[in-house]
Amino acid sequence: MRVALAQLNSLVGDVRGNAASITKQYRQARALGAELVVFPELALVGYPPRDLVDRPSLWAACKRELRSLAELTRDGGAILLGTLTPTQSQVGRAVFNSAVLLEGGRELARVHKSLLPSYDVFDEARYFEPARPGSVAPIAFRGHCLGVTICEDVWNDADFWERRLYDRDPAQELVDQGADLLINLSASPYHLGKQGLRHEMLSTLAQGLKVPVLHCNLVGGNDELIFDGASFACWSDGSLRAVAACFAEDLLLLDTEKPGLPIPPAAPLSAPEGAARALTLGVADYFSKCGFERAVVGLSGGIDSAVTAALAVRALGADQVTGITMPSRYSSSGSIEDSRQLAEALGIEFHVVPIESTHRAYQDSLSELWKSAGCVDIQTTGLADQNLQARIRGNLLMAWSNRRGALVLSTGNKSELAVGYCTLYGDMAGGLAVISDLPKTLVYEVANWLNCDGVVIPQETINKPPSAELAPDQLDTDSLPPYPVLDAILNGYIEQCAEPAAIAQQTGIPSDQVEAVVQLVNRNEFKRRQAAPGLRVTSKAFGSGRRFPVAARFGFD
Repeated sequence: MRVALAQLNSLVGDVRGNAASITKQYRQARALGAELVVFPELALVGYPPRDLVDRPSLWAACKRELRSLAELTRDGGAILLGTLTPTQSQVGRAVFNSAVLLEGGRELARVHKSLLPSYDVFDEARYFEPARPGSVAPIAFRGHCLGVTICEDVWNDADFWERRLYDRDPAQELVDQGADLLINLSASPYHLGKQGLRHEMLSTLAQGLKVPVLHCNLVGGNDELIFDGASFACWSDGSLRAVAACFAEDLLLLDTEKPGLPIPPAAPLSAPEGAARALTLGVADYFSKCGFERAVVGLSGGIDSAVTAALAVRALGADQVTGITMPSRYSSSGSIEDSRQLAEALGIEFHVVPIESTHRAYQDSLSELWKSAGCVDIQTTGLADQNLQARIRGNLLMAWSNRRGALVLSTGNKSELAVGYCTLYGDMAGGLAVISDLPKTLVYEVANWLNCDGVVIPQETINKPPSAELAPDQLDTDSLPPYPVLDAILNGYIEQCAEPAAIAQQTGIPSDQVEAVVQLVNRNEFKRRQAAPGLRVTSKAFGSGRRFPVAARFGFD
């Protein structure tokens, strides 16, 4: 049987538009000789649909479009795709997360997802009813016994996981009932290292169960989540037989009788390449799916705004990106020139708007306020003055956004956001936080990767010590540990969920320094709640996958 894995870029909620995309890919696959065309988890709805699943109008749209898609299969082909199914029960959740097999103009079979993840960015138990016990069964289809699974259903193999999250294994259950081919419809979001994990896990599963495993993954950016596609086929000996493209729609064809020779796994993407490609797709889809066209970036001459602007150009094109540098009395001439050189290298519109007069006007107004309040010292200095400058810049960028209809891209990195080294309503202002999940050390790696094919980001921007330039001779290290040290602590605390004592022991960093950083992370949850939406590229990003209380007190005794 010739099977096509059609990794689709769905738009959440756009059932009609998604059905049109499914129709297009089905016809392309049939023209290439495919008998069965497989689409990802919830391909018809988009993933994750979140509270949209509670809308009966969404269920009705799925039912309507499934009828139309079934008509396509009167040409002799078949479609296997993900959709929603109302449970028709007054007990439990209202819908199943389902896979439907269409053939000969009708629905041949429907199966429901058994294992509903409720960790990190997943919250499926909130939305879906799991498949009822005893309902998991293979489907007889064209000489095969298909074991159809949906994403998490294959993520519980006892031979792979030291700690299993569920007390059952749907893949094993299907093979025990005679399944000779496992097909996994998936919406597995990307993070660094995820592709290698999938290959290793499903290779172990295929080898252990002695059946081929076909994995069809979603592609595209949906809010914070970026799906990389990279669908693949593992054979019963655990060998990899075919792999689809990363970060792009693709059709992967294979013949179950002649799967071809084993292929070596591709070299894993480096962290900077994987991050850059994922963020490029994330930005492009966030703009296209939300209806934005133009972006504006505040250019400081520093590495963060440079990488943000470069990624925006990769995603949107130079003609859709504007850079504005807003120097103050503390900005170096080098930073202004670096911003200019960056804009020229990227080919973007560029403006210089000094903020000195606005800054002085604010200071004068605040002096009147302090005088009225009876303050002896009526000068605005220190942190208040630094934040004032950041908020002036934020106001200017938002004014440009309002006038030109451009989305402001905030430029803060994960390290800064973690410890609160950022200004609410200032440099945090914006509609999308492009690099908010890149630790500072990875920002530098991405900058160097972007420069591999020619200088895009000025070398001076990469080389100079990081500085907010909000005070005389200011450096980031005046307030924070060096970034390699800071990022090691943050990786341990945020991504590894390690306690401060363990981080100190593992890294050799003094325990008082570790504890100081951890307390900064804890105290700045309120800032992160007010940040622009970010794009996830690490295994633990700030956002829906990390939910900590704001009003809380906890220690590590």
